[in-house]
Amino acid sequence: MSANIVFIGLGNMGLPMAQNLVKAGFSVSGHDLVKASVDKLVEVGGKTEADSMAAVAKADVVITMLPASRHVESLYLGEAGVLASAKPGTLLIDCSTIAPEAARKVAAAAKARGFEMLDAPVSGGTNGATAGTLTFMVGGSKEAFEAAQPYLQKMGKAIYHAGESGSGQTVKVCNNMLLGILMIGTSEAIRLGMANGMDPKVLSEIMSKSSGRNWTLEVYNPCPGVMETAPASKGYAGGFGVDLMLKDLGLAVENALATNCAIPLGATARNLYDIHSMNGAGKLDFSSIFNMLGKAQ
Repeated sequence: MSANIVFIGLGNMGLPMAQNLVKAGFSVSGHDLVKASVDKLVEVGGKTEADSMAAVAKADVVITMLPASRHVESLYLGEAGVLASAKPGTLLIDCSTIAPEAARKVAAAAKARGFEMLDAPVSGGTNGATAGTLTFMVGGSKEAFEAAQPYLQKMGKAIYHAGESGSGQTVKVCNNMLLGILMIGTSEAIRLGMANGMDPKVLSEIMSKSSGRNWTLEVYNPCPGVMETAPASKGYAGGFGVDLMLKDLGLAVENALATNCAIPLGATARNLYDIHSMNGAGKLDFSSIFNMLGKAQ
């Protein structure tokens, strides 16, 4: 495991992903605007450099986990960015969740310079990132997908090749749109049961064994007190933020417009999360939509 990895973007997801690579024995140079995040990587054996592009120039693999399409495009396509700095043969893996069109744009620029690049967004949340059990949805060539296996396998347990560049982002957009819809539906169902005097634990248990069962009900219940490990029972702290869900639902709406595809439930979910964010819940876990729906009771 002699590969020299540069990991850019050590946020709630990126930091534990990078830490798992360090624990697996890789040499990892971490970079982020937040110094405290970099320090946490160094604490487990990682390293850093003052000039991130100087580190990129020596890397065998560059992995990025950034907030949005514009950040990815700027980092890779800028005059002093990754594509201009990386040495020939460097494998590029972007784990950010961005628009499929942006992923294809950056991948095309990378290919023109002779680089293999993958769009590899993830699912599994911060718990999955910490445990190394993420699901990777990967777009790019089969050759690059195979080359990335030693690294992806140390950060996830389910790794899928979705197709050519942009395919990973397409799967992620579809998945998170469905997740947002399911969270709203699950919250509405539990709220309706509670309005009729039901114990939410009993209601959730019965529905989880019935035709309404779904991941948000069984693993990530939005009602406080139903699941001790869920963000709902921790003041909706941590997890996957409302603003991040809003961003992903926005990507779904944008893509639907671009492809002339009707997504009425996805668009409605996006509007509801927008209202929830404007009400000051942007930094809370996305399951906190349960609280907003309760205001009508």
